[in-house]
Parts: sequence; C-alpha cells; structure tokens
Amino acid sequence: MPATYVKTTLDGRQVEVINGWICLDGKPETDHVVVLEEHPNRQAILRVVPKATHMAGRLPLTLAEASVAQSALRRHNDTFDGSPLAIAERLRKAAWQKVFAEGAE
Repeated sequence: MPATYVKTTLDGRQVEVINGWICLDGKPETDHVVVLEEHPNRQAILRVVPKATHMAGRLPLTLAEASVAQSALRRHNDTFDGSPLAIAERLRKAAWQKVFAEGAE
C-alpha cells in the first residue's frame, strides 16, 4: 500500500501514513489518532497550536489532516492479512488493549 501524505511540518518534514503507521519523515510515530478533547495535555497543546483538533503521537493535526490520517489508517486496517504472523500481531494488540482498558499502566 502506498504512502498517504497528511501534511508538511513547519520545519519541512513530511507526515505520512505508511503501512498502518503515522510517520514523521519516514519514521513511525504512532498507529492511532487521539481526539484533542481526550488528550491529557490539551490545554498546553491548544496554547501552542490553536487549530489542532487531534494528536498523532507528538504531532498536532487539524480536523482535515486527522481525517486524511484516519482514513488511511482505516484503509490499511481493512486489508486483512491471514498469515500466521499477522494474526499473532492482531491478537497481541487486542490483548494489550484489553489490559489497558482494565486499568493497567
């Protein structure tokens, strides 16, 4: 699956979605987008980047940028790889999500 362009940062680095990861300058940053209202540092982020509505790791995104990123992540997630390695990875992620949902830190 080709890379999906999201934005260019002020210092010229590209933010793209590559193989299910939001990447900064080609290096994986995160695999999910958080709504700013749910972010623990939302007030500090809004002081610095007032137009931000979402966060992707340490990257602030506007609503349009977050929409592009989430769409690319969803497209990647919709392609199912039935190999044993891919299934094991999905199970590992599901187990960690369950652990964190139950309150582990």
